[in-house]
Amino acid sequence: MSTQQQEIEADAQEAGLRMPHIYVILFVFTALAALATHFVPAGLYDRVTLSNGRSAVDPDSFRYVDASPIGWEQFMLAVPQGLVNASTVVFFTFIIGGMFMVIRRTGMIDVVVDKLTRRFASRRVMMIPALMVIFAVVATLIGTQELALVYVPVILPLMIALRFDSITAVGTALLATTAGFTAGVLNPINTGLGQTIAELPLYSGAGLRSVLFICLLVAGIAYLMRYALRVQKNPDTSLLANDPKEAAKRKAYVHDLDAPAMRFTSRQAWAGLAALMFFGVMIWGVLTRGWFMMEMAGLFVLMGVTVGLIAGLTPGKICDAFNEGFRDVLMGAIIVGLARAVAVMLEQGQVMDTLVHGLGNLVGDLPSSVSAVGMFVSQLGFNFVVPSGSGQALVTMPIMAPVSDLIGVTRQNAVLAYQLGDGLSNIFFPTSGYFMATLALAGVSWDRWIRFFLPLFGVWIGIATVFLVYAQAVNWTG
Repeated sequence: MSTQQQEIEADAQEAGLRMPHIYVILFVFTALAALATHFVPAGLYDRVTLSNGRSAVDPDSFRYVDASPIGWEQFMLAVPQGLVNASTVVFFTFIIGGMFMVIRRTGMIDVVVDKLTRRFASRRVMMIPALMVIFAVVATLIGTQELALVYVPVILPLMIALRFDSITAVGTALLATTAGFTAGVLNPINTGLGQTIAELPLYSGAGLRSVLFICLLVAGIAYLMRYALRVQKNPDTSLLANDPKEAAKRKAYVHDLDAPAMRFTSRQAWAGLAALMFFGVMIWGVLTRGWFMMEMAGLFVLMGVTVGLIAGLTPGKICDAFNEGFRDVLMGAIIVGLARAVAVMLEQGQVMDTLVHGLGNLVGDLPSSVSAVGMFVSQLGFNFVVPSGSGQALVTMPIMAPVSDLIGVTRQNAVLAYQLGDGLSNIFFPTSGYFMATLALAGVSWDRWIRFFLPLFGVWIGIATVFLVYAQAVNWTG
């Protein structure tokens, strides 16, 4: 057999072992969710309005209702409806892609990358913990795990220039924000809302959560640095070594340190200052005005146009840059809608509440010694269909809080189980919209990410289990 024939056969074998396309995976999950509505009894909880205006379930109101299985027409509309329901994340993804392409066209990112590459040339790997600590602290204080979407386009060129790869870049953002969000020392989204529903003092138990934050973050940093150093030493060990898009990024971003250092032009300097001011406004809006994706998307449109004009781009070039950025993140935006379609099927078939009711009963039947871990596992599984911290709290915590009273688990530990189950799996399940969009921005496929993340996911689950068992043993109340 010739060498060429051997290569063709090897490629064919590799293709046969390759995971299905993410579209296929999500479509299958959507079909299974629709099929489940024909077998799982329909049930509903009544909704009540909390003091903060949010709607949560009434834990004592569950009842079975007449079945409403998904028909062919509803299934046909699952993906469009998913895109509509997840429109905020979809369009935020588009705007992020477009805005950063405008900034790339100004040349400012090239100059910043060149300066940082020269500054950290002898200690490149230290950039990883420095960035991760910052991202994690922000996430654990204000709860914006979705800011990974903002971080990745900024740090991707830098990580490539430092001889790492796109997985290192996306890992820096996702692992850090997940560690911070999950521990939630002062996180209003998961800790604050969960404790409010469980009727606990706001942000109580911060001491143990701080220790959890450190453990999750240190494990994440150590794991990513080990991978990054291996890639730096031998690029062929990268999980993206054979990816043509990764090769193109290396050509675009790797800098020659022997060449003269790049400098900002006066227009680039003013444009950079304007960009920093816009980011300052974004932080102010998130902290004081409750801004989220919709407001940030609007701000980023203004940012792209303003910074582009100051840097000397014509209106036509700014529009072209937005269009190119939209094309680059198209797949990620569509994945968000496909992922949401799974929950759409369960909600329209009225089996979502039945699943929550079943999880509550399952946890209630567990021995008290493993009840907290059981809560964690159930929250972990439920996050597949409701990958939203606040959404999961509003649906599950009104049930899990009274269940915890019955089985000897403190409400503080029940909230911790919810935080861990929600947070850790946000960067594992393909139904998590912002996570899949972040991967798309970095040009990393879900299957490659899972190959990278799975060992750390196991470590994090181990850490979570230890903390839950300890909290159960000491009857932790905060």
